[in-house]
Amino acid sequence: MRFLADENFLGDAVLALQQQGYDVVWIRIDAPGSSDQQVLARAQVEQRIILTFDKDFGELAFRFGLLATSGIILFRLPLLTLICHSRQKKKRNQG
Repeated sequence: MRFLADENFLGDAVLALQQQGYDVVWIRIDAPGSSDQQVLARAQVEQRIILTFDKDFGELAFRFGLLATSGIILFRLPLLTLICHSRQKKKRNQG
């Protein structure tokens, strides 16, 4: 499978998928600042599945006619989980 991780996607998750052999491109590294429309267009051209926390991609996919060879996986995590992840990352960077 080929994935396109949105800029807001967790770096640890990108790394874990890559270590498992998945083809994952991360917008935060590869094309930071890309608009949602640009991310969607790239996913279509490269036939990748978008990994995101951004609910707007569903509407964009419908409006722009997302190809059947592409897709979107929307992740929702409780706020507490995101806070814990952020704190762990901060500790690793300090330490």
